[in-house]
Order: sequence, then C-alpha cells, then structure tokens
Amino acid sequence: MINLVKNIIRIFLLVAVSMLYTSCFTGVESTQTITEKDVRRAVEQFENSNHVSSINVSADSLPLWKENKGFWVVDNQVRYLFSPSVDFDVDSLDLEGKMLSYAGYEIHRHIDNTEVVDILMKYGSHVLRYATGKPIEDVSRSTFTIPFMVDDDMLKSVSQQLVGKIVYVKTSMWYDLQGNELSGCPHYVPVEILAVKPGNKLHPLRVEFRTDNGKEALLWMKIPGTTGAGRDFDSQFSMTDVRKQYPNISSSTWSNIVACKVAEGMTKEECRLALGNPTNVRQLPDQSGLREYWYYDGGRYLFFVDGLLKEFR
Repeated sequence: MINLVKNIIRIFLLVAVSMLYTSCFTGVESTQTITEKDVRRAVEQFENSNHVSSINVSADSLPLWKENKGFWVVDNQVRYLFSPSVDFDVDSLDLEGKMLSYAGYEIHRHIDNTEVVDILMKYGSHVLRYATGKPIEDVSRSTFTIPFMVDDDMLKSVSQQLVGKIVYVKTSMWYDLQGNELSGCPHYVPVEILAVKPGNKLHPLRVEFRTDNGKEALLWMKIPGTTGAGRDFDSQFSMTDVRKQYPNISSSTWSNIVACKVAEGMTKEECRLALGNPTNVRQLPDQSGLREYWYYDGGRYLFFVDGLLKEFR
C-alpha cells in the first residue's frame, strides 16, 4: 500500500511538471489546472506499463515455423495479400473461416541489393505467395503476424488456458453468438468460458462464454501480447471475483453496479464501477463544498456534492 501511494504521488508530480513545462514554453502566461481526470489517466498509463497479462502466450518466430503449421483466415480481404497466379484466380477463392497451411518462405534480392521475404501458404492444391516486402530480420520477430490470419498454435494455447474456467466479466458490452451487440447485460458476474475461436479482422479472437443462468454470449479479444489499448483479456475479464475487492460496498449498491445503474448517495468510486470512467470531469468548488460534474457520451451526466452522487441523468 505504501508503494502504491508513493507511485501515485510520483505520477501526480510528473503530471504537474509536464503541464508546467507546457505552460512555460507556449509564450503565454497561464495557469494549468490538474484535474482528477489528468491524474487518473496518468495512473492508468502507469498501471498499464507495469501490467502482467493473465494469459501467457509464446509465439514462434518465422524461422521456427514448421511445414503445415495452420493459420485461420478471419477476413476474405486476405486474398489481396497474395500475388496473382497463372494456375488459378486468387480473387475467386472464398477463404474466410478456412485454414491455410504454411509451406515455407523464400528470400528474393531486389535490384537495390536488399533482400525481402515471400511466405508461401497452401490451400488445398493451391500454393499462395505473400510478398511481405520485409527483410528476414523483421519477419523473424516473435511479434510478426500475417494480416487477416490467426496462428492456430496461438489459438490452441489461449484455449487451453481459458476453456472451462470460471471468470468474471468486467464489461457490459456483450455480443450474441451471431456477433450482434446485446443490451442490458450485467458486469462483474461469473461466466464459464466455452470456447476461444478465430474472430474478425479487428479483433482476431472471439471468446464465447455462458452465464450461470444458461445465457450464451461472446466478447471480441485481441491477440495476447500485441500492442494497442483495450480488448485484451484483462480489460474484459477477471480471474477473481471483483466483488471481493470492495467489501465495504452494500449489497443493494452492488446490485446497482452489476446492473450498470446509479442511485443518489453513491460514491464516485461506486459510480465509476457502475458506468466506467467519464469522458469529461468539471469541478466547481463553492462555499457549500466541492461540486463535480461527470459527463458521459449520449448526454448522460452525474452531479456530485462532496463526493456523493446528488443528481444524474
């Protein structure tokens, strides 16, 4: 706890210094206000930089790929990666949802003496050529991925770690098994992971789950270890019961939080758990206390007086 407090103080000072320097070098004398949102953003960045994923996936680099290694196609746009063939029309292939097999790679030397890699894939009797345009050093990194494809070995690794486990959903943005967004879904409730399957071009994995009352749904997920904010496992699921982290919250208030609802008298932390972080915060200190507005998309707002919810829409 002491280390956490020290880290938060350090982050607050870093934000203050950063904003001070920004003010000093604009050529305009101004006083910057450090809001709670500024500090929270800095805290989140600090936590993310020190975050250790609950899922451990190690990917082999290209030189270690074995022949017939499988790759699932998640979007038919993958056809445009492949060079035209004299034997068949690549554009006529319907590849989405199909598995391609790795068939090796070739190195070509350009006229400027640079060497680039072509990756060969098999689909049935067809051999498809993907010209990466990258040198062997770039495609040999473990972070290298082929667009619109999901490594079957990685998929199996994630599945082995998740399928059959009881986890807790941290988001209310669920989708049905056809991929349509669902409304009115709870969060922080236990679910059983049923399957991890190939996803789509934006989110390569789909995690299917079932609630304790038998409702089945899914969440889209990015590949573990890849860069980019959100949509990783830990932003959407928790391996432990989130409720146990907040023993001082009453049962009635927690029921509101699970249902994504707020009520007068709730604290800012309770409202954040229910609705997520606001898009904007405005603080108005006056003689009667600190008044604070939280604004959300869609015209929603929360109004706090001395840290307790007074009014909301």
